[in-house]
Amino acid sequence: MPAGRDWPLILGILANLAAGSLADEPRRPAERAQPPPRPRVFRIQVVDEQTGRGVPLVELKMVNQVRYVTDSNGIVAFDEPGLFNRKVFFSISSHGYEAAKDNFGYRGRALEVTEGGSARIAIHRRNLAQRLYRVTGAGIYRDSTLTGDPIPIREPLLNGRVFGQDSVVNVEYQGKIYWFWGDTNRPDYPLGNFHVPGATSELPGRGGLDPDVGVNLNYFLDEQGFARPTAPLPGEGPTWISGLVVLHDRDGKPRMFASYVKVRNLLQVYQHGLVEFRPETRRFEKVAQFPAPPAYPGDYPSGHPFLYRDKGVEYVYYANPYPLIRVPADPDRLADPAAFESYTCLKRGTTRGQQQLDRGSGPAVRYGWKHHTQVLPQDEQNKLITAGRMKPEEALLNLRDIETGKTVLAHGGSVYWNAYRGRWVMIAVESFGSTSFLGEVWFAEADTPLGPWVFARKIVSHEKYSFYNPKQHPMFDKENGRIIYFEGTYTATFSGNTDPTPRYDYNQVMYRLDLSDRRLALPVAIYEVSSEGGGVRLSPKAGPPPPIEAGPRHVAFFAPDRAGIATLPVYERPDPRGGQTLRVGNGASSEERPAPRPLFYVLPAKGPELGAATVPLYEYQEGTSERRIYSVRRPSGDARNVKVLGRVWRNPARLRLW
Repeated sequence: MPAGRDWPLILGILANLAAGSLADEPRRPAERAQPPPRPRVFRIQVVDEQTGRGVPLVELKMVNQVRYVTDSNGIVAFDEPGLFNRKVFFSISSHGYEAAKDNFGYRGRALEVTEGGSARIAIHRRNLAQRLYRVTGAGIYRDSTLTGDPIPIREPLLNGRVFGQDSVVNVEYQGKIYWFWGDTNRPDYPLGNFHVPGATSELPGRGGLDPDVGVNLNYFLDEQGFARPTAPLPGEGPTWISGLVVLHDRDGKPRMFASYVKVRNLLQVYQHGLVEFRPETRRFEKVAQFPAPPAYPGDYPSGHPFLYRDKGVEYVYYANPYPLIRVPADPDRLADPAAFESYTCLKRGTTRGQQQLDRGSGPAVRYGWKHHTQVLPQDEQNKLITAGRMKPEEALLNLRDIETGKTVLAHGGSVYWNAYRGRWVMIAVESFGSTSFLGEVWFAEADTPLGPWVFARKIVSHEKYSFYNPKQHPMFDKENGRIIYFEGTYTATFSGNTDPTPRYDYNQVMYRLDLSDRRLALPVAIYEVSSEGGGVRLSPKAGPPPPIEAGPRHVAFFAPDRAGIATLPVYERPDPRGGQTLRVGNGASSEERPAPRPLFYVLPAKGPELGAATVPLYEYQEGTSERRIYSVRRPSGDARNVKVLGRVWRNPARLRLW
């Protein structure tokens, strides 16, 4: 018989049978509650108030700390079902940009959020360079996809299964742009590709996108569709490459080479050498392994190279960021460590640790291209000055902030010839900047690859975030180099920031810089040159790269060669007694037609000085001579007709590079 505890169940079954509920209806599964239909997103676009273009990498944070980050169109697809048809306040922040403050000092906006609605927010750009888009990683145009906005690139969400990529190198080769990166993340595991993934893209105007719009990257893929290694060199740890360059052999065939390092124990280089790219396999193969891993990255051919001819010989110069290492532009010499030279003031064949300065038979240090000798980087140079081993005016590397005069310790970057400026342009990141350890990017220019690199202006800031290894892309230049493009690695690494930016972190971000901006009218070298009458005249360099055979010239001072902020033009008249006559004014005199071009520009003689870097430019005559003298040195008591034309920038060094 059934146990007593089973009787209630049995009676219940009998009752259901009697009612016909089990006999007449089949059993049906319980119905699940259907979620409400997904609301249409609210579209928010943040734009640059100066250009009207969407700004990537802008954070919008609600009061409850939920945050969104704009995609490469500057768009956020807001999708919070409980907040539609309500007013929502968003705090707004972005590196180098800022939103207006409200009456309580908050930088943000309250928006009426509605399904399918939209809002547009304009923010002010503090950076001189304009942020354009993210080049690598997932979800580059994620929010634009959700809002239905136009998308310029072919793979807007996930290309080559790449989540993040470290420092870029690229070069033109076989009619395309070849791109290579460092360590690369993937979506399916924390460990990714540590042996140089690569890709190609078409050149602008030859099937490629306008660099203002984006880059269509065609990754070299493995069987799983992930960006595969192109340099799987044997040995422990990752393989990194730099110094990517294309040279032509004796048969005129283009060949692509790169320097490589093998790394272990967190940035310890234990092997380095040369690799060559094989287009048939799309892989790099080892050509040479160099002896004795260097103690300092600048001691091997790293960085971003360029070609330059000196005394009839074409060289590969390696900028990291200063181009202080070179080798003849010959594939055979590239594989020979003995063929490399360093531009240094150390004694030939010595190291920095030995601290043997090359003074020859005189008191002044001697710089030159030397084999088997280490470079003297800026931080080591400054230590020697502090210790009294070098005089400040003997320093080669004098980069400083045009605003404050403080030293800028350049860490990494690139140098390329710029036709618009008729000068070499450096884009470099600073070590130990005021807003971040490796996040502040600077612009500088010089007459020769070696300099003088002196005055620089900050063009990008990333607050407590890194943007290291910035790389110019000269193949993207527009209007003869008036518009240039550069990208760098945006990452929390080395920054101390414990809150990495979603999707953007550890990826490449592209910037655009207009060199016609008056704020980039930096002081350039003004030289003392001999005139036909036997006197001395002042002149800036202009035009194509100067021939080294012209010999070195003395830099009298620095002054802009184009109109800048609060500057006055200086005009020159021929002086029959030799030399020149200068006058300051806002235009040509009535008898001068056509109007002459200003020789250089000065700050007003009276008014606020620009830090301690500016000095008066004097005009005077000496003795019975009628020849006018122009100098930043204070005239002697015997000088006649002394006056100050304006203020110029002091030359901190006494070196002759050209």
